[in-house]
Amino acid sequence: MSFTELRPTMPSTTLPRSHLDEAATPAAAIAMVCGTYALFSVLDAAGKYLVGLGFAPAMVVWVRFAVHGIILIAVLKAWSNRQVWAMARPGLHMVRSTLLPATTLLNFAALQFLQLDQTVAIFLATPLAITALAGPILGEWAGPRRWAAVLVGFIGVLIVVRPGSAVFTPPILLSVGAMLTYGLYSVMTRKLANSETQQSLNFYPTLFGSLLMLPLALLDWRLPTAPLEISLFLLTGLVGLTGHLLLIKASKLTAASKLAPFQYTQLLWMVGLGYFVFGDVPDGWTALGAAVIVASGLYLLHRERAVRRQTAAES
Repeated sequence: MSFTELRPTMPSTTLPRSHLDEAATPAAAIAMVCGTYALFSVLDAAGKYLVGLGFAPAMVVWVRFAVHGIILIAVLKAWSNRQVWAMARPGLHMVRSTLLPATTLLNFAALQFLQLDQTVAIFLATPLAITALAGPILGEWAGPRRWAAVLVGFIGVLIVVRPGSAVFTPPILLSVGAMLTYGLYSVMTRKLANSETQQSLNFYPTLFGSLLMLPLALLDWRLPTAPLEISLFLLTGLVGLTGHLLLIKASKLTAASKLAPFQYTQLLWMVGLGYFVFGDVPDGWTALGAAVIVASGLYLLHRERAVRRQTAAES
């Protein structure tokens, strides 16, 4: 989450989208979305700490989704709520539901070797991946300006990963893979948003994450015994779920496009946690690459708003 977790998946509101786009962003929504990314950063830090203690990434991912799922079942009253289990397009639903646990597994595997600031810098490129994938999957083709922003953002990713250098190692590819699978997950969410219930879109990735990760977790299972280990395992599920709920609540208060720029606050949280928990300091290349990626992402958001305004004015 973290950028491996659910970003605004299916904003829900009773107001027309055009009204939300024009309204001022409520301070409460800003606070909630910033809190969301703080929690997702804690999730990544806890995952990195646990894999650093020798726990298998698959086990950490399984516990994270299992704890999340148990709480979510209670919150949604899944035993009697048909909205939780409804699937109008089961094939696409299942494909999407495998992408989030795959993203989390790739990210936690990368975090065994990479700093938090490195993984988040790469994950900041997710909006660029979404822009590229939205054309062939959703028919939402980007114009030349947005494609130019995608190209600039890709250059930022290259600055972070530095192909040909000692920094460019297999864990870097795991992190890039996590970013791409999350971009596909986001596009699939948009594809299913009009046909599926919000409860099912939130529940099935958790269910699939628990089921798919269990066999992998059992291959290298080690029972946590120390109080810190047990606390961190529980924390991964709690902060993941709380982050999701905050983000859904924030998305009900205002348009997702107005909240999107605040996702970049996660860079600050990840750098801070990396320094205070692990003693990691970003190098100059990572900082430069992250700045380029953030700038291109913000420009993409600006262009999308401009296109929406123009479309609304012409209709």
